[in-house]
Amino acid sequence: MPIFDNPSLQLYTLRDAIAADFAGTMDRVAAIGYRRVEPYNFVASVDELEAAFASTGLVAPSAHVGLLSLDDQRPAFKAAARLGIGIVIDPHVDRARWTTADDIAQTAAQLNSAAKIGAEFGITVGYHNHHFELENRIDDRFALDLLIDALDPAVVLEIDTYWAQVGGADPVELLKRLGERVVAIHIKDGDGTLDTKKQVAVGAGSLPIEAIVAAAPSSAIGVVELDDTSGDVFEAITDSFTYLTGKASA
Repeated sequence: MPIFDNPSLQLYTLRDAIAADFAGTMDRVAAIGYRRVEPYNFVASVDELEAAFASTGLVAPSAHVGLLSLDDQRPAFKAAARLGIGIVIDPHVDRARWTTADDIAQTAAQLNSAAKIGAEFGITVGYHNHHFELENRIDDRFALDLLIDALDPAVVLEIDTYWAQVGGADPVELLKRLGERVVAIHIKDGDGTLDTKKQVAVGAGSLPIEAIVAAAPSSAIGVVELDDTSGDVFEAITDSFTYLTGKASA
């Protein structure tokens, strides 16, 4: 039985290879066996992504872009619709904005507003955590929980399970508690510290990957990612694919 039979890949993992050879890198991703990817900063590369999707058969159910940093979010949603991306996720709100309830409420209001604009294009808006949304506590609650309380139900969550653990949360408990609000998870592994160079192929580190996947909603997108690694990144994403699916790469 596979742990996760159709993983996606966050393309930020391959940012250096993409910068050197966009089309060739996408070909390598497809050759490993991935059928889904999660682009980042995709508005700048919409033409290249469209060509790569056409030539490889890859699809992108979700993608990252810093929505809250944009003066006009409509071009991002227009590009997403062109690429068949259904969920656009803001991947980072500065850690300084997670220390007070007022700041968190403002972030929630901005995400709620973005969701209304995204809906005009048929796009769902989501938020992706790092460690500080869990590390920061307000009245003994995770800052992330205050955000969720203030979010419109239309705004979804992508839980980065590695950063959740680094921030002091149990990712299995967190996923079970959040339930269907979670539409995607980042599946990554390592030694559980802030040192991104210590991240490794999924299944080769310290995180309870099988329990994490089992705790997520069955419909959630599972996205492999390495923020960095001291090893060969293509070997890491290949080993991650094999571990999750039980399939050797093509």
